[in-house]
Amino acid sequence: MIYRFEQELERNAEDNSMVSNDSLDKVLAKAQTLSEALPYIQRFNGSTIVVKYGGSAMLDENLKYNVIKDVALLKLIGLKPIIVHGGGKEINKWLGKINKQSEFVNGLRVTDEETLEVAEMVLNKVNKSLVAMMTQLGLKAVGISGKDAGLLQTHKKTADGKDIGYVGEVTSSDTKILDTLIQDDFIPVIAPIGLGDDFHGYNINADDCACAIASAVNAEKLVFLTDIEGVYVDPSDKKTLVSEMNVAEAEEFIEKGVVGGGMMPKLKNCIEALKNGVSRVHILDGRVEHCLLLEFFTEKGIGTAILKDPLF
Repeated sequence: MIYRFEQELERNAEDNSMVSNDSLDKVLAKAQTLSEALPYIQRFNGSTIVVKYGGSAMLDENLKYNVIKDVALLKLIGLKPIIVHGGGKEINKWLGKINKQSEFVNGLRVTDEETLEVAEMVLNKVNKSLVAMMTQLGLKAVGISGKDAGLLQTHKKTADGKDIGYVGEVTSSDTKILDTLIQDDFIPVIAPIGLGDDFHGYNINADDCACAIASAVNAEKLVFLTDIEGVYVDPSDKKTLVSEMNVAEAEEFIEKGVVGGGMMPKLKNCIEALKNGVSRVHILDGRVEHCLLLEFFTEKGIGTAILKDPLF
């Protein structure tokens, strides 16, 4: 009986040793990742970053939670995040509920009075759900729109000379409310609705809104979470993903017509932001879990980074 008991103890010790070794390997891998992240954390500590949050990452609850967790980590290690969110797919759904067809011209939503009312309602709903999720993670967040404190002033935007309703183009930005919130340790969460000279609300393309905000606050980074991996030399060949490019190369891509569809206006927004004070712009696939952390704090990163200065 004693002999069998001793054998059992020996087997348990061997099993525990194997488990411990496996656990140690995992711990060491995590330690290596943290060590790799250290210089990036040091470099970006205290920097303002703007994240344009949209696409599929807003529809999948697991992805949404992971994005917000990433933002929480960025905040806790000393970065100053500002979130600009879209809500186009959700707006389409609610317009469908009132049997109203969505119409677009050059990617811009034709926005009559009724559509604007639905858009504001939906964007406010999305805004507060993001704030609630951040609060659940222990963050202090405040949801606002471009209407608040004169954050985004707009004028009427047309598409190829066509009147598309209450669609706004940002003309100026008063960042006092953002400065106050960030100074008091809040994360601003911004819905893309602005005020016109007529004090009427205007629907702003969320990418345009993020670009305007990032430029106004001289953000270190502007990040677009999208439904595509980044910029390709050949969109049909996944091996041609461009990891880094500068402004001149991005302009060349546009001139040669290398990019098209939804990537063309996004790339133009990136160039505009870089020319207006933003240091670096990233186009990331928001469907990849923890894409923000992978891009910010690992040597390889993911997606496409567009830099202000020439690459060497």
